[in-house]
Amino acid sequence: MSVAVTGVRLGVAQAGIKSAGKDDLLVIALAPGAQTAAVFTRNAFRAAPVVLAERHLSANQGQPTHLIINTGNANAGTGEPGLAAANQCCDALAELTASAAVTGVRLGVAQAGIKSAGKDDLLVIALAPGAQTAAVFTRNAFRAAPVVLAERHLSANQGQPTHLIINTGNANAGTGEPGLAAANQCCDALAELTASAASAVLPFSTGVIGEPLPADQICAALPAALDALQEDQWERAASAILTTDTRPKLRSVDVELGGQTCRVTGMAKGAGMICPDMATMLAFVATDARLSPALLQTTLRDAVAASFNRITVDGDTSTNDAVTLSSTGGSGIGVEEGTPQAEQFAQAVTGLMIELAQDIVRDGEGASKFVEIRVSGGESTEACDRVGRTIAHSPLVKTALFASDPNWGRILAAIGRAGLSDLNTDEVSIHLNGVLIAERGARAPSYTEALGQAAMAAEDLVIEVALNRGDAQAVIWTTDLSYDYVKINAEYRT
Repeated sequence: MSVAVTGVRLGVAQAGIKSAGKDDLLVIALAPGAQTAAVFTRNAFRAAPVVLAERHLSANQGQPTHLIINTGNANAGTGEPGLAAANQCCDALAELTASAAVTGVRLGVAQAGIKSAGKDDLLVIALAPGAQTAAVFTRNAFRAAPVVLAERHLSANQGQPTHLIINTGNANAGTGEPGLAAANQCCDALAELTASAASAVLPFSTGVIGEPLPADQICAALPAALDALQEDQWERAASAILTTDTRPKLRSVDVELGGQTCRVTGMAKGAGMICPDMATMLAFVATDARLSPALLQTTLRDAVAASFNRITVDGDTSTNDAVTLSSTGGSGIGVEEGTPQAEQFAQAVTGLMIELAQDIVRDGEGASKFVEIRVSGGESTEACDRVGRTIAHSPLVKTALFASDPNWGRILAAIGRAGLSDLNTDEVSIHLNGVLIAERGARAPSYTEALGQAAMAAEDLVIEVALNRGDAQAVIWTTDLSYDYVKINAEYRT
């Protein structure tokens, strides 16, 4: 029986307070807006954390965001040093959980009851006037209605949308003209409520394919989403866009450029139907730096190529894939093309997108392994990419990974059918988590089954393939294929 409470997340760690290897630290994270009441000891010799907790609860008006609990030390009878120590812990947690807010980006979440009642399933993102947005979309020929409309609107508003509207529970894909009409209805309703142009609204949807979008329900919930608009709602927003995901994917980084600091924050969703092509399932990234439209698009294109286009869970490219990058200029920091700052900023965006992409893989449907496939020594990047994807898409390889079975023959077979011309199999070598398992087209003399099984026992695996026919290389991130993947997708519409 699950005892989970929506809006309450718990994390446990080992701080070694009294002894090593024992759980002794707990952090409880409360959803935005959560209220907390408390009663405390009446003992006159109140411990430092009690004094501070009561003080903080009064200061935050009963709305703490986190609780931190330790065992092994009561921090009582410790005087001012004890208060200082308790404050130090609170300060450290506050710094680690600092708001991901980006000046000029407000987010509001509501419940439209699209798939089930009482669940956050609608998100509106409001961008400050003058904000620029770049985007890439799925290349799947059966593009969902919101993808078609978002791309059309982005062109019409010259990369300056005022709002993004995202719903979960229904992909509005495979819905033909009625689907386009429903997406337009949602854009029109939001435009009317915000005195914006409908073409300034970009729609995005994710969920079940082939079902009519309940536009009336979405439109009815829009006022609530608009009332909830705040800059510090990234965490709730990241949870609101999920479907089969088990956890939100949210990353934020502060970037120092020429002595000034700007911020990049992004969220993504996706766990299945993951094999992007110039996009991901859904990802929304924003910065308070100011970039020209051309530099923004280039930064996004290059970052996506190095991140979301390097992942695959099941080889299926979604009909709804999209990723956006918005620049508000709210920090007052401008990034000029061709400067060291532009390169530094691009690296930060790419790094953040790589983290989000890997978060998607780690949360892959039914996944128990995170697998990095490194292919080197190819005559071209494309050739290395082809080998990496063939391995990653092989059901035989993926099921062996799930079983922690070092079945290197399946990897060898995948390399052999990757379509490389004149492949000299005697030059190919394969390492698994650092263990040489195959070379010269056969099992390596140094390899033993015990070494292979020990390598496969890890949750994070690295498969290294050296082709030894050039200098090119490529990396792919993927998962295993488990019973749960089949179960999740077999029961997806039930």
